[in-house]
Amino acid sequence: MLQTVVDIEQASNVLKLLGDKTRLTMMKMLQSNDCCVCEFTAVFQTSQPAISQHLRKLRDVGLVKETRKGQWIFYSLNKDSDYYFMVEEVLSFLPNQDHKIKELEAQGLRISCD
Repeated sequence: MLQTVVDIEQASNVLKLLGDKTRLTMMKMLQSNDCCVCEFTAVFQTSQPAISQHLRKLRDVGLVKETRKGQWIFYSLNKDSDYYFMVEEVLSFLPNQDHKIKELEAQGLRISCD
C-alpha cells in the first residue's frame, strides 16, 4: 500500500475538521455506509442546515464525495483523497457506528434507492 506524504498545513486542517465530534462520527459512519443529509439529521437530532454545513466542510477538503440517486444526494468517503490513508488510520481507533444505521432502519428512517 503506497501512501503519499501530505502537506503539513493541509493535514492540520483535515485533523481540525476531524476534531469536531459530529464530523468525526459522520466520517466513521461513512466508513461502512453511504448516508444522506436527512439520515444524519435523524442520527444527530440537529437541523438540516447544520448537517449540510458539516458535510460541506468535509467535501471542500475532499474527504467526502456526493452521489445523486434520484432525489437524494448520498455522501461517502472519498477514497481518492490524498488524506484518505491518514483519515482511515484515525478512524481505525474508533468504535463502529453501525448501530446508528440499524436504529435508523428500525425507525423506518433509512433511505434506500435500490
